Amino acid sequence: MAILNDIRKHGIFLIIIIALALFSFVLSGVIGNGNSTPKGESTVAIINGVDLPREQFMKKVESVQRNLGPNSPTNQAMNIVWDRELRRVILSEQYESLGLTAEKEQINNSLRIALANNPTFQDEFGLFNELKLQEYLANVKNAADNGNPQAYNAWLDFEANTENAVLESTYFNMIKGGLITTLADGEQEYHYENDNMDIEFMQVPYTNILDKDVVITDAEIETYIKSNPKDFEVDPQVDIQYVTFMEDPSTEDNENAKEDISKLINDFETTTTIPEFVNATSDVSYTDRWFLKNQLPEDIASDLMVQNLNEIYGPFKDGNAYSLARVYATTKMADSAKAKHILIRFAGLSSAPQDVVRTKEEAKKLADSILKVVKRSRRKFDDLASKYSEDLSNKDKGGDLGYFSPGRMVKPFNDFIFENKVGKIGIAETDFGFHVIEISDQKNIQKAIKVALVVKKVEASEKTINEVFSKATKFEIAAGETDFVELAEASDLKSNPINKIGELDSNLPGINENSRTIVSWAFNEDTNIGDIKRVNTNNGYIIAQLTRRNPKGLKSLAEASATVTPILRNQKKAKLIKESITSTEINTVASDQGVSVKAVNAITMANPTIAGAGTEPKVIGVAFGLKVGETSGLIDGEKGVYMVKVTAINNAPELQDYSGFANTLNTSTLSTINTNAYNALKNEADIEDNRAAFF
Repeated sequence: MAILNDIRKHGIFLIIIIALALFSFVLSGVIGNGNSTPKGESTVAIINGVDLPREQFMKKVESVQRNLGPNSPTNQAMNIVWDRELRRVILSEQYESLGLTAEKEQINNSLRIALANNPTFQDEFGLFNELKLQEYLANVKNAADNGNPQAYNAWLDFEANTENAVLESTYFNMIKGGLITTLADGEQEYHYENDNMDIEFMQVPYTNILDKDVVITDAEIETYIKSNPKDFEVDPQVDIQYVTFMEDPSTEDNENAKEDISKLINDFETTTTIPEFVNATSDVSYTDRWFLKNQLPEDIASDLMVQNLNEIYGPFKDGNAYSLARVYATTKMADSAKAKHILIRFAGLSSAPQDVVRTKEEAKKLADSILKVVKRSRRKFDDLASKYSEDLSNKDKGGDLGYFSPGRMVKPFNDFIFENKVGKIGIAETDFGFHVIEISDQKNIQKAIKVALVVKKVEASEKTINEVFSKATKFEIAAGETDFVELAEASDLKSNPINKIGELDSNLPGINENSRTIVSWAFNEDTNIGDIKRVNTNNGYIIAQLTRRNPKGLKSLAEASATVTPILRNQKKAKLIKESITSTEINTVASDQGVSVKAVNAITMANPTIAGAGTEPKVIGVAFGLKVGETSGLIDGEKGVYMVKVTAINNAPELQDYSGFANTLNTSTLSTINTNAYNALKNEADIEDNRAAFF
């Protein structure tokens, strides 16, 4: 609505702008050579010097998106293709450098394994059939030759992916072959897990010094960040804040809608053709069904259940619409029922498998024959369901569907169950085929009604739309000259901040549409901090302001402070504690610091935890370097400054065979080798990622 209104109100300006844009386009073709496209506009990425052409990449994205479904976001498909292509290029370099190839028989064998459970390629015994595969390939190739290449292209992609999988498996198996864990490694692991020691320790907690007594400067934080760059690397990010202007119906629009629908009351009450009247006057089509009280909107259910027949109830507000209701029939109906059925399908139904070849007439004849048998002997229903029913979910249960409520089943089936009595046997035809049905039980018989509804959605009037446009325009102009948040508050609007937006983000919190438009604008090199952007939505406008831009590099001081400050504070506290200690005797130090010496037994290197102190790997590491009776110096731990004295070393007995530990260690190492090796290659790759320019 907002876009249409803009066009209507500013049509002449749009015509001028379009004309100038076309002129500029033609002029650029005359001035330039007109035959080349900048590389950045045709290449999604360059990975170790290998281009990913935009056109090929986009075709793969479209293919993946089709497989994901119509409601899947584009960025999801894009990320899948990106990860796949990145992996393909990086690993292909390794295959080439090693001279690795995938033999035809290897590929074919992998294809057979991948397709073995696909019914399309199985014979009557459920086994993979090579002839079925060849027949399928001939069909899709023929379809491609006749202008329908999707299936054939999908096969080519599948074949290429299978070849890549063969190469990848070979490559990683070669790496694994060179990473055999030795018995010496197993012996080391055994002692790492089982050698232990008893210690006495003294801990002076960092909490003994108040945080306020230790000052951390911005310069110190910046120095730490620069000294540990890998811990603080970030991709480009931006922050924005925004307000929304919604084209919601005004109070006047609501009153007008209520008045308009009220004019239909007399005609609705007297009409004798209810379905036709509803379909002609309502924004929601007529529905022919029975309603129990618990199936009606809670706020009007009680009123409708006692409403006189054919009197009009309303108008009443229901969401963003006004409605009139006419109760035109009542009955008694169960709130749940139990039934069993025998389903007979026929060819031509969208739900029928391809192997169903019987005609509709043949299916009806079979259903009628089954009906005659079960009417004569109900006890045969279960056996006939097991033999003939094509509803695989319940045929082995005698066709039993259990209990279900009204409206859950398709209408013809539902009507048969709830409009007849227990014990009734008959046939209903649905989109699934013919059902031979027996009603087994019905519970909680109660009043049910048929209700006809005339619904009129409340929409914003042209006056309201124009007012919203005017307000949004005024805010947009003023926002460039004053504080955004203060202007929002003065306009009774909520300013919504969104921080740390990535260059490829496509779903911004609180913004249901056009997120990519805002992200692309915020990352555009011509957009400056403080710039304003108005974006049209289906129901109004978003006015956004760019508040921060952080290029690729290290985290800002403000972002890193929460992480770095505690680290630097503990370092300073450790220094102060150490400076206050002069003795090297553990008991003396503990006494001087007002702490006690504690004893802990059976500490291992595999589990560097001290009871009562927590995980302290550095402290345990120092302890395992001492001899019995030896005392460490002062150790900066995770939670304080420590001294450790070793009181006993308990080495585990030697084993005759360490192969069990070697095998366990080998399994642990190999389970992560594929991921670790690929990530190492990816981290070293030279990647120029231009995806943000296309999404």
